[in-house]
Amino acid sequence: MTKFIKILLVDDQSLIRQGLKVLLELEPDLEVIGEAENGDIALKMMVELNPDVVLMDVRMPILDGVAATKEINTHFPKVKVLVLTTFDDDEYVQLALQNGAMGYLLKDTPSEELAIAIRAVNKGYTQLGPGIVKKLMTQFSGSKNHQSSPPPPANLVELTPREKEVLRLIATGDSNKEIAKKLYISEGTVKNHVTNILNRLGLRDRTQAAIFANSFFDYLQESID
Repeated sequence: MTKFIKILLVDDQSLIRQGLKVLLELEPDLEVIGEAENGDIALKMMVELNPDVVLMDVRMPILDGVAATKEINTHFPKVKVLVLTTFDDDEYVQLALQNGAMGYLLKDTPSEELAIAIRAVNKGYTQLGPGIVKKLMTQFSGSKNHQSSPPPPANLVELTPREKEVLRLIATGDSNKEIAKKLYISEGTVKNHVTNILNRLGLRDRTQAAIFANSFFDYLQESID
């Protein structure tokens, strides 16, 4: 009897989810057991559905794929996360893998290769799309050659001490709930700080904030200590 690999699809575009579901269910050993339009909804579905593999988009409202991956890795360590996105961006790759993703593929990956990748991560193997390993190695080599961080921009310097604390914790992958607990403030206050940070730094979302903050992490750490 075939043992199905249970899959949870997480993507804010319903057409993408529907298309993936149709393609994946053509495979005899894959079963899509649920869909979520953002990371927050996905986390709420985890206990009930108990998936084997989560196909996770990166850019989503409420809770993006990078933060959701960290939450899943922390609270559901047996579940494997495979990041699937249209954005071929090495910073996203690094953050996703740091937060526990087992693989990273682009959405234009052929369905046969995607099915193979799902089976591989379900067994505990890492799966990276073509060219991504080279990007990561180039980025790692480049970071080794830089002895100091770039000077912080003026809009970063002008953040309040509390906003810098929040931004530093975003850089480490903490969720709003974790930040609230560490700073002894409410989640609502954290959300307000995050909104202010994005507006003042001209950033689009939490993932961009994390990438930005990692570039100036030493400054953030020193300004808080």
